[in-house]
Amino acid sequence: MSGARDANPSAGRRPEVLRLLRSSERALSIGELARQLEVHPNTVRLHLESLTDAGLVERVEAERSGPGRPPLMFRASRRMDPAGPRNYRFLVEMLIAELNAARNPAARAVEIGRRWAVHDVEPPAGPLTAVEATSWLIGLLDRIGFAPEPGAGAGQIDLRNCPFLETVQPHDQLVCALHLGFMQGAVDRTGAVSVDELIPFAEPDVCRILISPRS
Repeated sequence: MSGARDANPSAGRRPEVLRLLRSSERALSIGELARQLEVHPNTVRLHLESLTDAGLVERVEAERSGPGRPPLMFRASRRMDPAGPRNYRFLVEMLIAELNAARNPAARAVEIGRRWAVHDVEPPAGPLTAVEATSWLIGLLDRIGFAPEPGAGAGQIDLRNCPFLETVQPHDQLVCALHLGFMQGAVDRTGAVSVDELIPFAEPDVCRILISPRS
């Protein structure tokens, strides 16, 4: 057992507090929870505050059975834990498998990316020059998480991060095709530049976009 665990024996009690409340048919008080967990009431109180702030536990008005203030009562909220485990890769794997069943998966991925850009991207206000459209695209990709920066050559944008890296490794052709279609659909809304190519891992730590001005 680690020293950190020994120094803080109440660590990890939050799931136990929530488990007890979920398994109880009635609301429980701080004292009842503390006795069942064999911890100090203040420890339970801290975890209840955290669980209440997260929307997983709610306070309940206790019925008065005599003089004095009734104890605070708590019960589990009937909702999923927004901070619970997530597995978005599983969802991506299912969607990629369906995409692979298309006659031309890469072309289909580009088409989907283009359509999503039309649905999701707010067009810029007013006409843009090629330089302005390039800056606009860099800003868009930065908000998504690609960490873009102007490349060394003309008409290049280097992407220093892939927010979907875990899904790219086994499915780079399709995921990158989705990205390419999205970027093409986005810049189509500017009418000033075109995204001609997306080069995955042009360098070990960089994917590269090649763009050109429209005549």
